[in-house]
Amino acid sequence: MDTHRDTHVAAVLSPLGAVLGTEEFPATAAGYHGLLGWVGDLGTVRRAGMEGTGSFGAALSRYLLSQGVEVFEVNRPDRTDRRLRGKSDPLDAQNAARAVLSGRARARAKTGDGPVQIARMYKLAKGSAVKARTQAINQVKAVLITAHPDLREELAQLNTPDLLRTCARFADDSKDDEGEEETVLQATRATLCLLAHRIEQLTEQIQDVERRLALLAERHVPQLLAVVGIGPDTAVTLLITMGDNPERLGSEASFAALCGVSPVERSSGARQYRRLNRGGDRQANAALHRIVQTRLRCDPRTQDYYERRTKEGKTRREIVRCLKRYAAREVFHLVRPTQA
Repeated sequence: MDTHRDTHVAAVLSPLGAVLGTEEFPATAAGYHGLLGWVGDLGTVRRAGMEGTGSFGAALSRYLLSQGVEVFEVNRPDRTDRRLRGKSDPLDAQNAARAVLSGRARARAKTGDGPVQIARMYKLAKGSAVKARTQAINQVKAVLITAHPDLREELAQLNTPDLLRTCARFADDSKDDEGEEETVLQATRATLCLLAHRIEQLTEQIQDVERRLALLAERHVPQLLAVVGIGPDTAVTLLITMGDNPERLGSEASFAALCGVSPVERSSGARQYRRLNRGGDRQANAALHRIVQTRLRCDPRTQDYYERRTKEGKTRREIVRCLKRYAAREVFHLVRPTQA
């Protein structure tokens, strides 16, 4: 299937690769039902390949999974093949089906219907609130640069929390009389007050979301919270990467690759070398990095390992990469103890 915002295009292939049919459906609940009925008229379909299972195709993917159809994430078609055969939605849908039929598409789609999806929504809200708060704080400091000298000197020595509290107490002393025009100083104080109150509201939102995420982590992955270096935010980030159906990950090596901590071979001749993996989920990679940095500060076992590998001639970067790989393995076995 080739998914879009308003419509989805489906193509059905026989086991031998023959195209049995191609059809376009609206991206609505009725469209999903119609798509499955159309597919059923052509035969029994057990597997589906889809581009964008985490974006335009997320709702359709959840619907198909609920109906017992295995859904696989399909990467964008090869550019060379696209130049030779052209580009159209039916062709993209057929390529997605062929990727599943040939076995090239093996990544199972996330179900997106459990606590992980809830955590993903809260992380989205938190991320946007943090970004907006940082922007507002920077705006407060930028306003002060060009403010009246008296106001700037009054606030210059305050740290950020005290600065925001002081600005929030500024009264809007602009003139109510239409005959008198407010001064630049009055407008500056009013702007600082508005920005400070906005920052307070965003801080409250962030704290509320953090409480929800902490409760979610305690309920669903308490085993991760018991590990050194893993807090609620890190646990939720790694849980989101694994998805509501972690069984889709065949091994801890696949999880490491998903997090971008699996080394990539770059050997030639007598020179044996592995380079850094720059792919994978960068949020999960950052979470593993935080785990390692925390353990290097306060975990004796990690500190002993660091000293031993340093004596072997390893650099700090190389040791951190090894530790991130070990952390990924530990997290995987904690979340999937029965399949490990």
